[in-house]
Amino acid sequence: MAVKNQVQLITYPDSLGGNLKTLNNVLLKYFSDIFKGGVHILPPFPSSGDRGFAPLTYLEIEPEFGTWEDIKAIGENFDVLVDLMVNHISQKSKYFQDFLLKGRKSEYADLFITLDKLWKDGKPVKEDIDKMFLRRQVPYSAFTIKETGEEEKVWTTFGKTDPSEQIDLDVKSEKVKQLLTDFFINFSKNNVKIVRLDAVGYVIKKLGTSCFFVEPEIYEFLDFIKGLADSLGIELLPEVHSHYTIQYKLAEHGFFIYDFILPYRVLDTLINKNSQELCKYLKNRPSKQFTMLDCHDGIPVKPDMDDLIDTKEARKLVDIALERGSNLSLIVSDEHKAPDGFDVHQIRCTYYSVLNKDDDAYLAARAIQFFTPGIPQVYYVGLLAGENDIEAVERTGEGREINRHNFTLEEIEQSIKKPVVQRLLELIRFRNEYPAFNGEFKVLDCAKDEVSLSWEKEDKKCTLFIDLKTNKSVINYIDNNGKETEYLV
Repeated sequence: MAVKNQVQLITYPDSLGGNLKTLNNVLLKYFSDIFKGGVHILPPFPSSGDRGFAPLTYLEIEPEFGTWEDIKAIGENFDVLVDLMVNHISQKSKYFQDFLLKGRKSEYADLFITLDKLWKDGKPVKEDIDKMFLRRQVPYSAFTIKETGEEEKVWTTFGKTDPSEQIDLDVKSEKVKQLLTDFFINFSKNNVKIVRLDAVGYVIKKLGTSCFFVEPEIYEFLDFIKGLADSLGIELLPEVHSHYTIQYKLAEHGFFIYDFILPYRVLDTLINKNSQELCKYLKNRPSKQFTMLDCHDGIPVKPDMDDLIDTKEARKLVDIALERGSNLSLIVSDEHKAPDGFDVHQIRCTYYSVLNKDDDAYLAARAIQFFTPGIPQVYYVGLLAGENDIEAVERTGEGREINRHNFTLEEIEQSIKKPVVQRLLELIRFRNEYPAFNGEFKVLDCAKDEVSLSWEKEDKKCTLFIDLKTNKSVINYIDNNGKETEYLV
């Protein structure tokens, strides 16, 4: 199964109309020729937190969203992509609940990493933990086993609560390999074509290392998963937020990677009216990537942009984003902050709002994304040129809610009529249908306040030109009659 080189949608199961059935109706009614690349449905599984990212199982769909039949129905017309949190599973899952009841006697005990799997006596050693890339104060949680009253400490990389809601899986265990196999077989049965491996960088726990992207063991695990996916005709997309060189290692191993550098680069280009860094980047990046500008988190800054940005310049860009209503997520551990204290992990906003709701600037951003080699993904809020949802942030206290507005059918109907959305849909159609995007890409020489990119295949050629002084974008292309045609984006 080859991933289609066309535009994909990213959406929650309930954010375009309330559930999966309505999502399918909305896709067929408004976007049947728009998302030819497929639909990334953010976790539709029963979950105990983190808006779906703490799944109890991958064998069921959260009843509020619908059923596997609904996923299957969407898959009739659109390639479906779903997430697999390959590093962990919910504390509320039947597997961990059984372990909480029976401890080591549970048939599922081996799914989890009790501390004696790392330290012989089960006692954590501070020097080992100091070397690790931590996502919470300590990488384990203590639980009391109901039947015996004994305390068990198990590995938990993530989680805001103590004990954590997200329990790590032991990927060395045959039981975990069987469980992952069951999940993949179920995906395949239900028309899932692509699986995003969420948090895959954390799956290997090895003393003396950072426990993040541990080589070569990570590749052994990825080879196992790839063999499984290949046998079922499923494509994989590993998700790793890290220094770009780690991403590039995955690309060297033949995997698709996420372009987490592009969103910041495009924002910087449009705000500072300077394309030099963007053009330099576009000349040297791997092409087997999924591109995005916005998603359910934020615009990546650290660690994705480490060694690629000057933190003084980044601070200025962040300040402009804050003036335009954004909020920030910050780096937790001191050793991962910049020497000057710069600690921005992600800028949280809608991409339309951070570009000051300037239609031309927003279309220029999308044009750059669509001309960048890779599979373009458009987040549902970006699709509808949604604005920062400040009220949702205040109501929930969760900064990420700024870009997670749930649209009613009426709001979708109204948003689609906006000129900026109509222009975006036209641009997506061009990206989906023009044959040169399967050809050769070039970054053309241009002044620093311009962007000029081209694609060419046989007798078809298209060139994007953006004047950053005005944010106006023009595409010149050879049409089906061999005539040069100008398209004002």
